[in-house]
Amino acid sequence: MKLSIVIVNYNVRYFLEQCLLSVKRAIAGIDAEVFVVDNASADGSEEMMQQKFPFVKIIANQINVGFSKANNQAIEKATGEYVLLLNPDTVVAEDTFEKCITFMDAHKDAGAVGVRMIDGKGNFLPESKRGLPTPSVAFYKTFGLAKLFPKAKTFGKYHLGFLNEHETNEVEILSGAFMLMRKSVLDKTGPLDESFFMYGEDIDLSYRIVKSGYKNFYFPTTTIIHYKGESTKKGSLNYVKVFYNAMLIFARKHFSGNQSGFFSLLINFAIVFRGLLTLLANYFASSYLFVLDALISFAGIYFIKTYWEDMIKYHEHYYPNEFLYVVVPTYIFIWIIAAFLSGSYDKPFRISNILRGILFGTVTIAVVYAFIPNEWRFSRAIILLGAAWTAFEMLFTRTVYHLIKHQSFSAESEEEKRSLIIGKNEAVRAESILRTLGNSQEIISNPDLISTKKTSAIHSNNEIVFCANDFTFKEIIHQISVCGNKIDYKILNEGSNALIGSNSKDSAGDLYVAEKSYALFKAQNLRTKRVFDFSMSLLMLPLLPLNIFLIKNFGKFISNWFDVFSGKKSWVGFSTEKNLKTFPNAKRGIIHPSEKLIEFNLSEAEIGEIELHYARYYSVGDDIRLLLKNYSLLGK
Repeated sequence: MKLSIVIVNYNVRYFLEQCLLSVKRAIAGIDAEVFVVDNASADGSEEMMQQKFPFVKIIANQINVGFSKANNQAIEKATGEYVLLLNPDTVVAEDTFEKCITFMDAHKDAGAVGVRMIDGKGNFLPESKRGLPTPSVAFYKTFGLAKLFPKAKTFGKYHLGFLNEHETNEVEILSGAFMLMRKSVLDKTGPLDESFFMYGEDIDLSYRIVKSGYKNFYFPTTTIIHYKGESTKKGSLNYVKVFYNAMLIFARKHFSGNQSGFFSLLINFAIVFRGLLTLLANYFASSYLFVLDALISFAGIYFIKTYWEDMIKYHEHYYPNEFLYVVVPTYIFIWIIAAFLSGSYDKPFRISNILRGILFGTVTIAVVYAFIPNEWRFSRAIILLGAAWTAFEMLFTRTVYHLIKHQSFSAESEEEKRSLIIGKNEAVRAESILRTLGNSQEIISNPDLISTKKTSAIHSNNEIVFCANDFTFKEIIHQISVCGNKIDYKILNEGSNALIGSNSKDSAGDLYVAEKSYALFKAQNLRTKRVFDFSMSLLMLPLLPLNIFLIKNFGKFISNWFDVFSGKKSWVGFSTEKNLKTFPNAKRGIIHPSEKLIEFNLSEAEIGEIELHYARYYSVGDDIRLLLKNYSLLGK
């Protein structure tokens, strides 16, 4: 056996499918075996492999044992002269393995080799080649000096930015996303250190290979795609903690004395420093518009209050402090929550969503206003003027946002998606999928792969879809590399209805076509459904004594109530395993859409079809009707 390929998968089914398709093509003519260690995925990965890739040797774990241990499970069974660690969110070229094996055969002093990697936008990934993270190198990276001076020999040692990305070089550290090693070297160094749950294990193994007297090489003669950000999200506090803790383990293992102490101190500081920066960045990214709306709304209402006191009431302190600092913030909070629930913060922004949200919030305030004591009823006029001002400021801020981002004064405008399909036999199918998604204003097709860049420039396309069944992955990777990072790239694979791609290295970019075309899985409906579940759960609390008699199996009802209240389940949702695995955003229901046809003896396939119909044409009214009709079944 020449080559053993080891892939560890965790809930990235669509990326894994594409990866295995590229691997299948790349091992043609090579005596190879492919292991996939599945760390208890719940997205149907195992079933997909059994159906589409029967040659894969599956190791199915019942729990997530971590990246290192999972790799070691397959390495122990590997019989190849070479062992390749490969991420599931990668795409390899047809000749990638052949070129790497040829290089290793010719360089007997090479213990491992890594390749040039690009992300889903065609950007070179600097972690393709790295230096040893000594205390000084780690310091430069932690405090941003490596990012400011990436090509400097002093500051750029972490990613070796001073080395040409297109030249073969000896390096110290390779990426575990693609790391091809001699099995004999692994037998000498030992497998991955299972002290590293995730991150750092490739650094540790690379360093042990060097310490054993072998060389690691960066080999850019072949390029692969590494989407990144799919198995883990780098913008999270958890990533910061896990990554830097891995560095801490590495320091304690390989450095000693003062060097280890300084490194440990630096890493602990980095965890706090980076964690704080991440927390602030995440907070700003997710909340800045809410905060901006609240501040501008408050400022406007303060002006309205002052004007009302001076020009209408002729009394400088007509409204007490409680009105300005308690009542007004409460009004603003209700308006913003109502606007959020109506979709006012979803992109693209919609004027109708803003107006509907403010109207709903104003009605809510008016209802509450009618029931509160007289001493807290300050001014209906300011409620109405405040609502008008808040609606205006929301429209204004969105207009400014679009003016800056899209050079358009329309608050509802967004950059038009102009899609170019590169395909022959699969072009019609690709176009059908894009039209189902409904987010492309213009779709053109071109069977000539070589002219992709020219065609895209002529038609000003900002999205390119490659049909993998019509071209080689090597050709597709090359076109992504040369066409530039201003374009979004997607790949349609044979036998799949998912367009796979990533518009950012830090977030998932795959398009689940089925999910995108179902009303239930649109952001606003998912939010509405969660509000429905939460509200119904609260309404059921006063009815608990009555529910003892209304609901069969009251004890189970209490358990179901907690599951729905916490968001684990929905009062109305799916029941079939196939649909639950197909749609990541779907929740298991206490009652199901098929309950309306309970008198029929339905097969699981028929139940699944009913659930799909429910999802495609979903409205909250469906949930209300199903809940009321099957209320007695909430304890099943």
